Amino acid sequence: MLRTDDGQTIRLEDYRPTDFAVHHVDMLVRLRNGAAEIRADIRLERREGVALSAPLVLDGDELVLTGLWLDGEPVAPERFDATPERLVLRDLPARGPFGLRIETRLSPETNTQLMGLYRSDGVWCTQCEAEGFRRITYFLDRPDVLATYRVRLEADRASAPILLANGNPLESGDLGEGRHFAVWDDPHPKPSYLFALVAGDLDALHDRFTTASGRDVALAIYTEKGLSGRAAYAMDALKRSMIWDERRFGREYDLDVFNIVAISAFNMGAMENKGLNVFNHKYVLLDPDTATDGDYAGVETVIAHEYFHNWTGNRITCRDWFQLCLKEGLTVYRDQEFSADERSRPVKRISSVHGLKAQQFPEDQGPLQHPVRPTRYREINNFYTATVYEKGAELVRMIETILGAARFRAGMDLYFERHDGDAATIEDFIRCFEEAGGIDLSQFSRWYHQAGTPVLNVSERFANGQLTLRLEQDLPKGAAGTGTEPFHMPIRFGLVDAQGHDLALEPVAGDAEVEGDVIHLTERSAEIVFDTGETRPLVSILRDFSAPVTLRHDQRREDRLALARLDPNPFGRWRALTDLVGEMLREAALAEGAGRAVRYDEAVLDALCRSAGDEALEPALRALMVTLPGEAEIARLVGSEIDPEAIHRARRGALRALNAAGGAGFQALRSDLAEPAGAFSPDAASAGRRALRAALLPVVASGLASPAPLLGEFEAAGNMTDRLAAITALVHVFPASAEAQAALAAFFERFETDALVLDKWFTLQATAPTDDIVEAVARLRSHPKFDLGNPNRARALIGGFATGNQRGFNRADGAGYRWVAERLAELDRLNPQTAARLATAFRSWRSFDAPRRAAAEAALRDLAGRKDLSRDLADILTRTLE
Repeated sequence: MLRTDDGQTIRLEDYRPTDFAVHHVDMLVRLRNGAAEIRADIRLERREGVALSAPLVLDGDELVLTGLWLDGEPVAPERFDATPERLVLRDLPARGPFGLRIETRLSPETNTQLMGLYRSDGVWCTQCEAEGFRRITYFLDRPDVLATYRVRLEADRASAPILLANGNPLESGDLGEGRHFAVWDDPHPKPSYLFALVAGDLDALHDRFTTASGRDVALAIYTEKGLSGRAAYAMDALKRSMIWDERRFGREYDLDVFNIVAISAFNMGAMENKGLNVFNHKYVLLDPDTATDGDYAGVETVIAHEYFHNWTGNRITCRDWFQLCLKEGLTVYRDQEFSADERSRPVKRISSVHGLKAQQFPEDQGPLQHPVRPTRYREINNFYTATVYEKGAELVRMIETILGAARFRAGMDLYFERHDGDAATIEDFIRCFEEAGGIDLSQFSRWYHQAGTPVLNVSERFANGQLTLRLEQDLPKGAAGTGTEPFHMPIRFGLVDAQGHDLALEPVAGDAEVEGDVIHLTERSAEIVFDTGETRPLVSILRDFSAPVTLRHDQRREDRLALARLDPNPFGRWRALTDLVGEMLREAALAEGAGRAVRYDEAVLDALCRSAGDEALEPALRALMVTLPGEAEIARLVGSEIDPEAIHRARRGALRALNAAGGAGFQALRSDLAEPAGAFSPDAASAGRRALRAALLPVVASGLASPAPLLGEFEAAGNMTDRLAAITALVHVFPASAEAQAALAAFFERFETDALVLDKWFTLQATAPTDDIVEAVARLRSHPKFDLGNPNRARALIGGFATGNQRGFNRADGAGYRWVAERLAELDRLNPQTAARLATAFRSWRSFDAPRRAAAEAALRDLAGRKDLSRDLADILTRTLE
């Protein structure tokens, strides 16, 4: 299980516990300009049965050893071997605990990887997941090594008046000569990846929270100077998360303080370090002038996610990195449930499924495919994937569907009780639900082990007053080659009458178990028969996306149109309509590519118009229903020999056709939804109205003869949601106009000192559908405000272009591929993690037409053949080209 410097494959089957256990770690961290001195006093003990000849092997990464002591005595040179990547000690005590003191010296200012201890914008910060602690000191740096920690920080008071670490504050004081110290103690054993410290000159927003049992908790959110006022919504989201976790799962917070620090240079969205969460500042800083409703929802979700990790990730961690979904998938499920309760359950579910299909389905069906619990990896940083997070959450949701709410809660309670303080496995997790629910989940567990997206084929037959449903599951063998055995699929369904009511019908025959509105499909195929009388009901299948599958339902067009109007299940209604729209756009794209006449289904366009104006539905749901699939989504529907130019034309044509069908009504509806100046509120209902107004704007804009109305709307916008919607429509519909250039200039002038808003400005231009977009992003790469070393800015421009501009990235001459590949090579020298994640934009390259496939492959092979690539990037490229 030890990471090696040759990039060898790590296998689950090779797991074994460490030879030595770590009980406690005392750390002294002296921070100075240009260097950091680390002293780690580690209390260890040889495990029972381990051979006396077994050495202690500790992980390192670019470390410089400056001192080594065993039980207070210097270690003789012949008893150890030290390299930047490893420390090996021999002739250790046979039994009983012993103390090891390790001193290392770091250069945080030059640590551009942003892993371990680094300094950015004057703030010292750590990021240790997955293997960053070994960049601070030599250690058994793996998640199953749990220890308590006490940390003493020393720094110049002028540059770092704030000194933070995990746990509770013990003492602080003056050291003289302008320096001071603080001591923090974390009483809960934790793995090294949860270690954290922050030091700098920061502002803070303070608050307090009283837990259900009466514990008083001091809360603080630390930000860059002058920005703490923009953390108010994050603080509110934190307190709501704490209340929700007590109510929904009975989980109270367990320390005296809870601190969040928001910084600009951070590879991840956030990190759940015990008692000291470190956040990318985009998930903390908000106000109506600089943040969209989507930003508000994102902050709420990420704040909740990291807080929920306190129990599902910290108090119970994962035994090894193969169990990563045990903390991440479970916690994504929990944050989704929180958002559903805080906002709108149907809208949250639809949004989650939309994200799953956009990110995880392509991953599951391409060269980067892997099981939710992988059995091998070459670089663990590359397995923080949509499969682990989003599909992992779907598996937890299926367990709840199979067991029901009461038995699911009993299983969670048992999990918390039994494994508090443990490093657990998927098997431990599943066993709790089996015992609490009185059920065998061995077949269901295949979801964790078999890679790929199953296909659920559904057909229906109606005769003699009986409806027969036939369901068949199929798992095409994918790149991961992990098996195609049938799953236990919980299929939620409804039979809907002509008035839009669910019929209360029990099956009269069938070879699958049906519990209420759930069909338990456990064989490859099954048939279920219902007595329905003379009228054939509408079949609403896979409600709420009760299993993460590709649905192929042989259903009449008129039934789907009726479901789009009548289904009492909001998800079913949305799916019926979006499936119809997707098929319409797929056919239009194929026609465009073949040079045939393009026709847009009038009945589908009418259904879109009706949904937009249906006041029986909440505005946020109507916004989702009326939003056409993006070009990447249409590409997935086309499947192979993809022509991005044809897709772009087909989607633009659909917007114009929809405007012709209902443009006047859309304009009137947008006027009705307009808010008075200064009336912004981030609540879900208000955000839903703005979402519907924004969703209709691209349709209305497609019918404008002049960009002037869009410029006027941009100039009159009173919040970032409306402002960004207007400028996006302006730049995407009239990209070459003087009005678009004027709006971009005004946007930049107003927000040039706000890093988060400038990220939006870069992405906005990177996604513009212009013929010269590759040349345009190349110019933006040289912009004075572009900083390749800042992950947010790199993602805004390079990621915005590669994932948000299908036409430009996949330009037929290959220029988009080459430009991104060059940037990845450049970025890899600074920040391998970010480079590797951006490289996943190439995952679907084999699906395009022959000229684009050849161009993409050439760019990938040229990049893969370069010397000194990081393991992170090399791993992604190797798997993408396999």
